[in-house]
Amino acid sequence: MQFDPVLISPRQAAMTAAGFWRHQTINHFMAQALQNCPDHTAVVAYRSDVPQPVRLSYRALDRQVDRIARGLTALGAGHSDVVSWQLPNWWEFIALSLACARIGAVANPIMPIFRQRELKFMLDFGESKVFIVPKSYKGFDYEAMANGMRGELPFLQHLVVLNGEGADSFDALLLRDDTPALTGEGLAPDEVLLLMYTSGTTGEPKGVMHTSNTLFSNLHGYIEAYGLTQKDVILGASPMAHLTGFGYLVMIPLILNATTVLQDIWEPRQALELIRDEGITFSMASSPFVVDLCNAAEAGGPVSPQFANFCCAGAPIPPVLIERARKILGLAVSSAWGMTECGAVTVTEPARTNEKSGNTDGRPLPGIELKVVDVDGRSLPAGQTGSLLVRGCSLFAGYLKRPHLNATDADGWFDTGDMAFLDVEGYVRINGRSKDLIIRGGENIPVMEIENLLYKHPSVAMVAIVGYPDARLGEKACAFVTVRPGHSFTLEDMSRYLSDNQVTRQYHPERLELMEDLPKTPSGKLQKFKLREAAKVFGEST
Repeated sequence: MQFDPVLISPRQAAMTAAGFWRHQTINHFMAQALQNCPDHTAVVAYRSDVPQPVRLSYRALDRQVDRIARGLTALGAGHSDVVSWQLPNWWEFIALSLACARIGAVANPIMPIFRQRELKFMLDFGESKVFIVPKSYKGFDYEAMANGMRGELPFLQHLVVLNGEGADSFDALLLRDDTPALTGEGLAPDEVLLLMYTSGTTGEPKGVMHTSNTLFSNLHGYIEAYGLTQKDVILGASPMAHLTGFGYLVMIPLILNATTVLQDIWEPRQALELIRDEGITFSMASSPFVVDLCNAAEAGGPVSPQFANFCCAGAPIPPVLIERARKILGLAVSSAWGMTECGAVTVTEPARTNEKSGNTDGRPLPGIELKVVDVDGRSLPAGQTGSLLVRGCSLFAGYLKRPHLNATDADGWFDTGDMAFLDVEGYVRINGRSKDLIIRGGENIPVMEIENLLYKHPSVAMVAIVGYPDARLGEKACAFVTVRPGHSFTLEDMSRYLSDNQVTRQYHPERLELMEDLPKTPSGKLQKFKLREAAKVFGEST
């Protein structure tokens, strides 16, 4: 694959001189662990279908990484080749991330929720050479799905099935003992480390490219903000195929030479038990995780005093939840904001959580600048809402094959597509989105893609999807639809149609409202703000 990380060279000298780009890859931190603490626990992986967790020291993890790296090399994967995988929070996810860096390949983790429609685009657009899937997970047959797509993926050379049998199994292809020792060079700090797709408003995902320098500069900021050390034990329950999971729950523990405890299926009572039994001190996820932990503790689940900090990103945190977590769990819940394109670039310091996390989304980490501008690009004073721009060390390397969409001006400012204001101390509050997106439980729903698909249904004349508030997930989706004369359309019809078109269940609207007409301006432009106002009542009534 020929990558085009055009946003790297303009920042290289300044970011290096300022010390934000340290020119270290994850290979450096693994070597550090093997020298200083080889027997320290690196990963404790709990799987819902296995009675006992897998425990790997750094020495044991390194052995597995070496085998997988040699296995990938034997399959023909090497420098700048894309290796994709659709795995839950299993130890093999972490090992694959490290193995790719060891041979200079590009890691492309994909959320397990995606099905053929999304996968065929991602794997083809990224020219993935190797694709790794579980045989099954949560009752779904990933092996059958992947095999059914192979004829439509001209770049894909190998399908690897974890927990599979026969010649395509993970053990047979990637855990072999008869492959040659590695001889090539590993990943360089300004080479693309990570390809991760993000939902947008164009109807197709965009491939976000990160290097070690862009990703790690942000992670070092979080380590310093929370005072994390090798002694910390970090809960990896949020999906690791999101940037939150990949960066903050996989890479940060490795940078620290600390311990990650993985949970593959979210179950809050079990999470509280893991927090107690494994001595977990920190985690990061969206606010529904905190709601569930509070509910589980109130229902009799254990509360552990060493579990002190939780970073909450993905949507604003209700102030009542911050107070509830403090009272029930003794937990400081800090607000944060970010995007796949830049990582979580703001955070509320744990010491100011009670004061700031309920009404702001944190302030920029070192190396990051924020600016709020009006429609003419002029900076706005504190308290005034406008378009949010960001620039700095952790901004991505660009969109794969689409540099014209990078939305970065000559001065390095990236247009986030969010509306926000800054307070007098520089804390930001996201108070709207100019991009047409719904965030449901931390998961971006590509509204335009779902709308365009529903327009193809023979019963649908017009459709508009908007979000409405939900106490647990932050937002849910409601489809407002006008029906063609003589036709009928139900919520069940809509869900079945989306499933038939291979749309992941998490993208299905939870509500359907039939209308005679949708509100429009005199020129015929749809007035979604009126629908958002109308949909608020659904959240209030749940």
